[in-house]
Amino acid sequence: MMIRAKHIFFLILSLFFSSLGFTQVCTTLGQTPASAFPVCGTTNFHQQTVPICGLTPLFVPGCTDGANYMDTNPFWYKFTCYQSGTLGFLITPNDPNDDYDWQLYDITGLPPEAVFSNHNIIVTGNWAGTYGTTGTAAGGLNYIHCASDPAAGASTFAAMPNLVQGHQYLLLVSHFTQTQSGYSLSFNGGSAIITDPKLPLIKSAVAPCDGTKILVTFNKDIKCNTLAANGSDFRLNIPGAAIIAANAAKCSSSFDFDSLELTVNMPLPPGTHTLYAKIGTDNNTLKDNCDHEINVDDSVQFTVYPLYPTPMDSIVPVSCAPQTVELVFRKRMMCNSIAADGSDFTITGPSPILITGARGNCENGLSFTITLTLDKPIQKGGVYTVHLKNGSDGNPILDECAQATLVPSSLNFIVKDTVNADFSYHTNFGCAKNQVAFFHNGQNGITQWLWNFDNIQTSTLQNPVKDYYDFNPKNVKLIVTNGVCSDTAEINLVFNNYMKASFEITSLVCPGEKAIIKNQSVSNSPLSWNWNFNYSSSSTLQNPPPQIFTNNFPNTVIEVPVTLVISNAYGCYDTATQYIKVINNCFIAVPAAFTPNGDGLNDYFYPLNAYKANNLQFAVYNRLGQQIFYTTDWTQKWDGRFKGNEQDPGTYVWTLRYVHADTKKLVEQKGTVILIR
Repeated sequence: MMIRAKHIFFLILSLFFSSLGFTQVCTTLGQTPASAFPVCGTTNFHQQTVPICGLTPLFVPGCTDGANYMDTNPFWYKFTCYQSGTLGFLITPNDPNDDYDWQLYDITGLPPEAVFSNHNIIVTGNWAGTYGTTGTAAGGLNYIHCASDPAAGASTFAAMPNLVQGHQYLLLVSHFTQTQSGYSLSFNGGSAIITDPKLPLIKSAVAPCDGTKILVTFNKDIKCNTLAANGSDFRLNIPGAAIIAANAAKCSSSFDFDSLELTVNMPLPPGTHTLYAKIGTDNNTLKDNCDHEINVDDSVQFTVYPLYPTPMDSIVPVSCAPQTVELVFRKRMMCNSIAADGSDFTITGPSPILITGARGNCENGLSFTITLTLDKPIQKGGVYTVHLKNGSDGNPILDECAQATLVPSSLNFIVKDTVNADFSYHTNFGCAKNQVAFFHNGQNGITQWLWNFDNIQTSTLQNPVKDYYDFNPKNVKLIVTNGVCSDTAEINLVFNNYMKASFEITSLVCPGEKAIIKNQSVSNSPLSWNWNFNYSSSSTLQNPPPQIFTNNFPNTVIEVPVTLVISNAYGCYDTATQYIKVINNCFIAVPAAFTPNGDGLNDYFYPLNAYKANNLQFAVYNRLGQQIFYTTDWTQKWDGRFKGNEQDPGTYVWTLRYVHADTKKLVEQKGTVILIR
């Protein structure tokens, strides 16, 4: 079998880089999923060179051929589907002898790095070893072609996949050939729309503190290379105020951004102001990824407020038995002003509580919230108060404008009591029905009860009453809540008046044999016993001695009833009855003749009284030695026919083999029988 060249090279690459202990990290923008090129449907990409890096393992559906699939010298492209349809694209190598592979992922709702771990998001791809162009086409393969020998000339085109409106996609282009020669990528031929129809606009602007910094957001992603770093893409309507710098933090690791920070040359006066877009020193306004420009004089208003201390605004409602308390502020607070030991705060209330730590949800050193960690859960309900003070770091907390929150200040919050679902019950015992009344005390503000009886019936009453018509063990579960705290209690309910009559008895006895009785009755309370043996004798013992039964009717079997009636202190009864077969004759014998003429007398031939014969084998042969009847059940009798045909009168040979049930000895017999008609 030919080993494919692409397999060999994949393996060599894998072994080489494994021996070095690393994969070559991709640092060029566009070579990782997180920094993928944004795609507009009208964009053609021309990669003049492809930096060598990557080799992260990839999953390729249906390819179990042993090839090590990797993102070899990759570039990634991201796009959104704005109208469902098919996707067409073409990858054209600069060098026609280069091998490019690709794979398409649907990453809707997932981080870009999911392409390396989630095997369920792959849409399609092509990993054939054939040189030259690749992509999707109307007549392409409807499956992913795996790695192959270039000489095999395998198809490099997959069928156009169907894109779903609103979904986000990542396209990997992997340069298998180990050169830096590039390629062109164009999107055309499909019916899906991947061009964003929305025009770019300034969405909002916020000027915290003195207005020397303005935070601007947009309604969609903007190209980084259209932003003038000197801020000349914007102007203000304030005399003397000029924007001197613009910075989009995302542009250090991406091709686009949706927010930026502007720097103003002076503090702005309190009031409402307007920010305008304009043509910058780079001779354009900002552009989206489809090169749509923000209109000149597109504007947004923002307000500069007078500087004042930022108070504690509110407390996030606490959970049951909270061990953390989250404070909310109207402005972002400086994280380095928060004492990590929590000493900026104290808590007072119905139970003593200590604060052991404090932290912000910090981004760029600022946080809208501060979370306090407590020394233990608060289990006693009531009104508690958070007090602000100067901490062990010698200062109060500061907002983003370096304004100190006033000391002292305080905020209240309410803690609900913990609850207990333990319950009691009382049973009214009866013989046909037990009635159980359940009770719960409802303490600590409980507002809801949910009872579950054996996963069959439920109740929302505080004190339900339940009727039981069988007395087997029952499961009862109760969930209670006061709207914040909840608890669950569960018991296995056992009824004292439960009882069930049951016994085993020898199923068949021969003359002189004793029937052994084994009482298997169960009860949760003491019982009385009443045995009746064929209405001729009785016993009140729990375990009566073996009994002798007689049958005085020759060659018959009679069924004798044995009855057990049990009773308990609640006046309840239960009855069990078993029937024992009493045999008149247990001597195994084979008749010397029979007359199968249908007169009801001696019509069948069989071993008589073979009640004690185990593993029985009984056969009949004609004078030619042909077996014409065979059975392992002695009650299955020969009617003098073979294959439906009456056999001639005469002598036939029989054989009998069995193990005697009492002696355990093997018995083998042989004889003749006369068939008379």
